[in-house]
Amino acid sequence: MTDVDALQTTLAAEHAAVWVYGLLGGRTSASATPELYRSVSAAYAAHRGRRDQLVRILSERGETPVASDPAYEVSAPVTGPDRARAVALETEQACAATYAWLVANAVAGERQWAIGALNEAAVRELAFRGTPEMFPGAGEYADR
Repeated sequence: MTDVDALQTTLAAEHAAVWVYGLLGGRTSASATPELYRSVSAAYAAHRGRRDQLVRILSERGETPVASDPAYEVSAPVTGPDRARAVALETEQACAATYAWLVANAVAGERQWAIGALNEAAVRELAFRGTPEMFPGAGEYADR
């Protein structure tokens, strides 16, 4: 796998995260669940920013960034705040796993960038009632 392939895979994951947070934003309320709404809005902005950075990195290398799918699936219907929180947590866990994978498959500046993105995803997990992990994104080490 080349580092371009790794960046494209990560971009595909960010496309999915942006779509999911757009869905969650439409299913949360600034008045009824302000903390959840703020967390979802912040995550949306963060993932949109990471997506745009990946597009820029790939474009500067002369690559055509992978396009977003028209829609993505969530694990279950988002029927209330608890379900929205659970879907957001699943999304951050998936992003952390993708960034951990990118750390292992990138070099130099991209690796440093991926470490920062992994750390941010791990912190965002906490906003959605996740638990701190010693090695976020690396499920095989979760029990250590």
